[in-house]
Amino acid sequence: MDLKGKTAVVTGASKGIGLAIAQALTQAGANVVITARNQQEIEKAIASLNDLGPGKASGLVCDVRDYAQVQNLFRTTFGVDILINNAGIGMFATVEEMSPADFRAVIETNVCGVYYCCHEAIPLMKQRGGGYIINISSLAGTNPHPRMAAYNASKFGLNGFSEALMQEVRHDDIKVSYIMPGTVNTYFGGDEPNDADSWQLQPEDVAQVVMDLLKHQSRSLPSRVEIRPSKPPKKS
Repeated sequence: MDLKGKTAVVTGASKGIGLAIAQALTQAGANVVITARNQQEIEKAIASLNDLGPGKASGLVCDVRDYAQVQNLFRTTFGVDILINNAGIGMFATVEEMSPADFRAVIETNVCGVYYCCHEAIPLMKQRGGGYIINISSLAGTNPHPRMAAYNASKFGLNGFSEALMQEVRHDDIKVSYIMPGTVNTYFGGDEPNDADSWQLQPEDVAQVVMDLLKHQSRSLPSRVEIRPSKPPKKS
């Protein structure tokens, strides 16, 4: 896909993986619409993106759990060629300890939010003759862990959703892929990026996968990509 002049929507893009993806798309000439839940963070990210060029960046506050906000996002955008569903949250506790509100927040953000965005984007992509949807999942979508039941459930669900959606829209020239990163050195889950965790994946590593997917020939669809740190610390 030639990205020059294309419109890309990247959710959860004020920092971390989403921002790295938005940077790569902007540098490739795409016009990028980013979302986050904080207006000041959006404005800061937009300023940095527009310094990169040649693509242009804009942004909108959007909590993907709120369908009305998602509708407003795509009505404001008018058209979309690429949708990167990156917005996601993680809350980690045992099933016994986790509150119903926190469990719902994880599922509604990581699964329902992706559905809302796809539901709104697909008709717009059909109007343009096709497009590409890339969902950012996790290796936690196939590897369950204690204290991660909500997050595991959301990412297992996202993987199944992505596989089904891929089969639904492939003949409309809309590609669907999902990326399953391992540990990434970001702010996710309350972490702080730091040099001690330099062995972890970096946000730009995930962005590189996104760009590689977009460059594939139209006949080729890598529907699922796993990416993990190449040299994690050895377990004692």
